[in-house]
Amino acid sequence: MTAIPVSSIGATRTDASAGVEAPKKELDKDAFLQLLIAQLSNQDPSSPMDTSQMMAQTTQLGMMESLSEIQASSREQFALQMRMAAADLVGQQVTWTDADGESQTGLVSGVDYSASVPTLTVGKTSIPLDSVSSVSPAGTTPPADDDDAPGTTTPTPTA
Repeated sequence: MTAIPVSSIGATRTDASAGVEAPKKELDKDAFLQLLIAQLSNQDPSSPMDTSQMMAQTTQLGMMESLSEIQASSREQFALQMRMAAADLVGQQVTWTDADGESQTGLVSGVDYSASVPTLTVGKTSIPLDSVSSVSPAGTTPPADDDDAPGTTTPTPTA
């Protein structure tokens, strides 16, 4: 009986850019099927594999594939939501904290989708979407944190 080493069954992938094989972090469905075929072809005929165990493994494979599809779909949906959120900010005034820790405000004139996180264009500055701290309509000043700050008014109750 020949044993197939686990390292040769789906445990590596080829990195196209470097031409080097790198280890996988998890088994995919192809590796699972190769292991199942090896197990079936190398089993002892006097004590064959339990069919309920094989059905359980097949069910686990189906669940794994479904979860992988859900995960991929969730990632795509999140990326689309970030793109839509960034597009909605064009023409809006945003506030962000720059590299020096200073709070900056400016009007969004465009969006760049080439990075993993959309980048907003404010004047000549590019700002990652996830660094925006507040949004307000164009031409308005973002509200101050303190109600008693200069330039803010508190409505007076009328009798």
